[in-house]
Amino acid sequence: MASTDWIPGIRAAATYKPAWLPKDVTAGIVLTTLLVPQGMAYAELAGLPAITGLYTSILCLLAYAVFGPSKVLVLGPDSSLGPMIAAVIIPIAASDGDPAKAVALASVLALLVGVFMTAAALFRLGFVADLLSRPTQLGYINGLALTILIGQLPKLFGFSTDADGLLGEAAAFVSGVASGETVPASLALGAAGLLVILALQRWLPKVPGILIAVVGAILAVTALGLIDRGVEVVGPLPQGFPPFTIPEISWGDLGLLAAGALGITLVSVTDTISTASAFAERTGSEVRGNQEMAGIGAANIAAGFFQGFPVSTSGSRTAVAVQAGARSQLTGVVGAAAITLLLVLAPGLLKNLPQPILAAVVIAASLSLADLGSMRRLWRQRRVEFSLALAAFLGVALLGVLPGIAVAVALSVLNVFRRLWWPYRAVLGRAEGVSGYHDLKSYPDAEQIPGLVLFRFDAPLIFANARTFREEVLHLSHAEPPPKWIVIAAEPLTDIDTTAADMLEDLDEELNSKGISLVFAEMKDPVREKIDRYKLTRTINPEHFFPTVEEAVEAYRIRAT
Repeated sequence: MASTDWIPGIRAAATYKPAWLPKDVTAGIVLTTLLVPQGMAYAELAGLPAITGLYTSILCLLAYAVFGPSKVLVLGPDSSLGPMIAAVIIPIAASDGDPAKAVALASVLALLVGVFMTAAALFRLGFVADLLSRPTQLGYINGLALTILIGQLPKLFGFSTDADGLLGEAAAFVSGVASGETVPASLALGAAGLLVILALQRWLPKVPGILIAVVGAILAVTALGLIDRGVEVVGPLPQGFPPFTIPEISWGDLGLLAAGALGITLVSVTDTISTASAFAERTGSEVRGNQEMAGIGAANIAAGFFQGFPVSTSGSRTAVAVQAGARSQLTGVVGAAAITLLLVLAPGLLKNLPQPILAAVVIAASLSLADLGSMRRLWRQRRVEFSLALAAFLGVALLGVLPGIAVAVALSVLNVFRRLWWPYRAVLGRAEGVSGYHDLKSYPDAEQIPGLVLFRFDAPLIFANARTFREEVLHLSHAEPPPKWIVIAAEPLTDIDTTAADMLEDLDEELNSKGISLVFAEMKDPVREKIDRYKLTRTINPEHFFPTVEEAVEAYRIRAT
C-alpha cells in the first residue's frame, strides 16, 4: 500500500491549489472562534481543566490533517464523549482529587482509543459502527443530551453538586435551588448567554453566536466586577504550546480505562462514519471508512501525548467550516495555529471567561444533540423500534453513560436476533390480476391449489430459527385435508447452517412418513451447493428442487393428474 493511502496529507499537500488558500485561512479563523470556547467547555464537561480542551484541539487538528482522508471534517472535543470520559476518569481520580491525575487518566484513555481505532482500521472493522442501530443510537443520544443538560444546570446557576447519575443530579440541583444556593449574577449571565447562542443559531446561523456570547460575558465580568458578586471564572491559562508528556498511571487502572475506551471507540466510530457520509454526499466525495478510523486514531494518539483527551468528529464544527468556505484540512491547521498563538501571546485573554457561559455553551450543544422529532416519527411508524429507542434512553438516564452504551449495543444485537428468531412467514396463493404468487394476508382471496401449500420464510435458515421453521411447516402439514406437497419459496433463504440442515433432514423424514413431500423452489445456487455438501439429497428428493415457484406448481399439477 502506498504511503499516500495511509498518510493522505502527503497527497493533499501535493495537489493543493493556491486558489484555496484565502478561503481555508478565513474558514480556519472563523472555526477558531468556535474551537476555543467549545474546547474549554467540553473539557470541563469531561471533568478536566479547561486548558486541556485547547491542547486537545491543537493536536487532533494537526494529526488529522496528516492522517485523515476527508478534506472538510473537523475534529475536536465532543459533547457526546464528555460524559463518557468523565464517567471513566472521575471515579478513579476522585480518591485523591488530584487534577494532574485526572489529566493523566484522560491522556491514557485517548491513547487507548487511538490504539483501538488504529487496530480497527488495520483489520478493517468499520462494520462495528453497525452495532448501534439507528433507533438505539437515537435513544442513547437523547438520554445523553438530557444527562448533559441536567449536569450543567448547577454551573449555570452558580453552584456545584456532588451527586452522581441523572436522578441524583436532578435532585441535588432542585435541592440547591430550593436552599438558596443560586448566584443571581451567574444565572443572569449564563441565561443571557444561552439565549444569545440559541437565538442566533435559530435566526442568524451564520453569525457566531458562541463568540458573541463569550466576548460579551468577558466584557461584562470585567466592566461590572461580577467576580465580586460570586461569578466564577476560568482564571489564567498556562502560557505556551502544550508540552509532550508521557502519562503515568497505576497498572490497576488500565482495565477500567480499556473498558471505557472500547465504549468511546464505538460511539466515535459510529459518529465518524455517519458524519463523514453526510458531508461526502454534499461534496461528491467517497467515504473511506477504514482510513477515517486511522485518522481519528492518529488524532487521539497525538492528543494523548500532549495532555489531551479522546476526540471525535463534530458535525456542527464541520458545518461551520464548510459554510465559511473550507476547501482542505489547511482549515484545521490554521485553527490549530490560531489557538497556539493565543496560548503563546495572550493566554490571559480568557482569564475572565465565566463558568456559567461555558455551561451555556454545553447546554446549547446538548439541545442540538436531542432529536425528539425522530422519536415521534418512530412512534408513528414502528412502535417496536420506538420501544428500543426508549429502552436505550432509559439505559443512559437510569444506569449511566457507560452502562447506557452497553444497553444500546445489546438492544441492537438482540433486535437483529429477534428478526432472525421470528422472521416474517407467509402462505402464498395466486391473486387475480397480479402475476406470481403472493401473501394470503395481503390477498385473502388468492387461489390455493388443493393438496399444495406454498410457504415463504423471510430469513436465512440458521440455528436461531430452525425450530420456528420446523414448527411452522409441521403446522401446515396438519391441515385438513393434509397437503401432498409443501413447497418452500426459498429465495429469501440466503443461508442454511448445519443445525438447520439436520432439522431439514429430520423434517423431511417426518413429512415423508405422512405421505407429504418437502419441495424447494427458487433456491439460490450458493445455498443449493450447501444442500449438496450437507448430503441432504439422501432424504430430500433431488427432483424436488425447482428453479421457480411456477415450475414447482406446474410439476405438482402434472403429478396430481
